Amino acid sequence: MKVVFDHSEDEAANITTFYFRPEKLAHYTAGQFTELLIPHAHPDKRGQKRWFTLSSSPTDELLSITTKFAASEGSSFKKALRKLQPGTQLTMADPMGDFVLPKLIQTPLVFVAGGIGITPFHSILKWLATTAETRPIKLLYGVHSEDEIIFQPTFDAAKIHPVIVVNEPSSAWGGERGNLSAELILGLEKPSEDTLVYVSGPEPMVEHLEKDLRKAGLNKNQFVGDFFPNYTSV
Repeated sequence: MKVVFDHSEDEAANITTFYFRPEKLAHYTAGQFTELLIPHAHPDKRGQKRWFTLSSSPTDELLSITTKFAASEGSSFKKALRKLQPGTQLTMADPMGDFVLPKLIQTPLVFVAGGIGITPFHSILKWLATTAETRPIKLLYGVHSEDEIIFQPTFDAAKIHPVIVVNEPSSAWGGERGNLSAELILGLEKPSEDTLVYVSGPEPMVEHLEKDLRKAGLNKNQFVGDFFPNYTSV
């Protein structure tokens, strides 16, 4: 589908949300992803396309993606993304993916986000807040530092109180410290046989947590994973 870049907003020093206006109404489910094409001169080996989870809600007028920028120079794609000018027409794939809410609204849910892996949960929670639908949700959110905690207004609107784990906290941080772990997840919500655990973040993190949760007794069909390629940490 054709989209037009509208504007961007910084969520943190190294995290930005980019907003796009679709040429026609986009139909998708909260938590799905898309592929964005940005033609640019001299693309590097990673090319001119990139997969992104939509951080917007299906109830929003604009589509949005939220991404983290590395401290280093970064890819040619990310440079082109930063330089987008309002009014630029681009191509975005129709949203897809099954990292979405289950049909039964009473299903207990544990959401586990590592860094930029918070984006599908933002889409889902914003949709829930807008539609006034309630679900039994616990959210565990891991970040590198306090400065990378984003989307708090959406958590508040959805009446979700996340447990935030900071990998390298300042001395002033009074919450959880360290890395996301199976122990933290299972301590947050003792899973019943109906509980679903959704994990989103860097691929190594998702794979590690799935392995440890399975060892701890979580059934395979209770784990729903969504990994972000080319990210190695939160």
